[in-house]
Amino acid sequence: MSGNVTSLFRGTAAHSPSMAALTRESGEAGAGPVDFCIPCNPYFPTPAMFEEMAGRLRDIITYYPSGADTITAELCGLLELPPQCVAMGNGSTELITWIDHLLVRDSLAVPVPTFGRWTDQPMETGKRVDMFPLQESAGFALDLARYAEFVRARGTRTVVICNPNNPDGGYLHKQALVQFMDAMADRDLVVIDESFLEFADAEAEPSVVREAMLRPNVVVLRSLGKNFGLHGIRFGYLVANPALAGRVRAMLPKWNLNSFAEHVVFMLRDHGPEYAQSLHQVRRDRLEMAGRLSALPGLTVYPSQGNFLFVRLPVGAEGTVVRDRMLTEHRILVRECGNKIGSSSRFLRLVVRPQVDVHRLVSGLEQVLYGSRRGAAVPGPATGTGYSSGTAAVDRLVSETNGAGMRALAAQPAGPPGLAAAPAAGTGMPLPAAVPVAPAAATVGPMPMPMPQQVPQPAPVPQPAPYPGPVPVPHPAPAPRPTPDPVPPPAPAPYPAPAPAPAAAAPYSVPAGPTPPGVPARGGLTAAQVRGTDGLESVPAEGRPASRGWPDPAGMGRTG
Repeated sequence: MSGNVTSLFRGTAAHSPSMAALTRESGEAGAGPVDFCIPCNPYFPTPAMFEEMAGRLRDIITYYPSGADTITAELCGLLELPPQCVAMGNGSTELITWIDHLLVRDSLAVPVPTFGRWTDQPMETGKRVDMFPLQESAGFALDLARYAEFVRARGTRTVVICNPNNPDGGYLHKQALVQFMDAMADRDLVVIDESFLEFADAEAEPSVVREAMLRPNVVVLRSLGKNFGLHGIRFGYLVANPALAGRVRAMLPKWNLNSFAEHVVFMLRDHGPEYAQSLHQVRRDRLEMAGRLSALPGLTVYPSQGNFLFVRLPVGAEGTVVRDRMLTEHRILVRECGNKIGSSSRFLRLVVRPQVDVHRLVSGLEQVLYGSRRGAAVPGPATGTGYSSGTAAVDRLVSETNGAGMRALAAQPAGPPGLAAAPAAGTGMPLPAAVPVAPAAATVGPMPMPMPQQVPQPAPVPQPAPYPGPVPVPHPAPAPRPTPDPVPPPAPAPYPAPAPAPAAAAPYSVPAGPTPPGVPARGGLTAAQVRGTDGLESVPAEGRPASRGWPDPAGMGRTG
């Protein structure tokens, strides 16, 4: 593969170049590199399903698809969801865009690192983005109690959680998330992004879609492209109470879903068992792959419930060098995470793939990291390979939120010791800090950054036990070591009661606490309606057989 292929990464500040672009640039016939970058299901659709789609290709790309309502009704019959509570989009990114335009008023909180569109999209429309940094020392685990305190201290109106989180695969148990949702009942909106939840196996029913339909300010985002291994089709959906889902659905174009999406949705009813088996295989591969990678000296593998693994490279290895050499020397594409806010170039995200591909990945990493021919992957002086090192994420954060970049920060008046000066009007959001705020200025990567004004330290709140932290393995193990199943944590302590919000400041605010049984939330559903009664039940499309092997969305795919 030609060396200039790696130049494509410099033109994609927040993401990796597409596989099509890499294949074109390589100038080589045949398939592109082995893909450990794009997180999709390698076992679904099945070869027979691909053959069926290929046989109907001409009709699929020639004619208009049905309207979105028809495709959504079929999906809802499959997932046993009320169509009134669902909006389908041309990929989850389209839905994130509409959520931002329609439901996010002025500010949004999100833990970082995470999926880039949750930080980039609201900044592009002028919102304040309050970023809650996940700590490497804690294995990037999200502390929900501290996150809630952070949201209240900043006065953020929209709150986002990705579960599992991308890129680290961190997972939050359902009980803790529901408790957090109720603690945030006075916020405008709570978004739970479950794009990778189908690959989780930490508990039998991890999704909060049914709880979201009962609440007036909760939206759950779910992916189809990632789960079904079809990123190119671009389809996903959100679940919320009818009022919220209806606001998004009313703004979507009639033909926002393409004919490929329609064809796949109508195929799925007959392929439930194959889909469940594919999820089961991905989970097994994740254990095997984690064991193989953990055997590499100095490499740290973080626990994951997604279909990817977040790894920290050995000391001295730089991610862009590893990425470029893996691509040019071994035709393997990996995701270097230096351009993710809150991460650095010491981290890679590696997609779970079959064992034959993992063997090739491990062999390539051994040669790049420890090979004697060219030494370890450490950039030499003035090589220019560190363009997306840890400082790149900081530069991007400052430039996109403060406009004038570091010069704007340098021009701010000095404040009392331990306090950061407030940003000038029109310069965007202040830089984030974990709660409680340390008295000294914190740093991200090698660059010192001032922190927002200090807030009172909250009293310690007991938390559920996090996943075990990453443990580097200094020497190769003789055989792969399976990772034990995580033990569900005890019930977390109650969150602080939400402070009442002024009526004019929160269009969706309601009294704190869960909706009582039998009482619908404003614009929402009763518990009976969520179970499929009172005229909102989901009914399979007329004339079609009942779904085979498709459980309800709260436990989708658990039969494997």
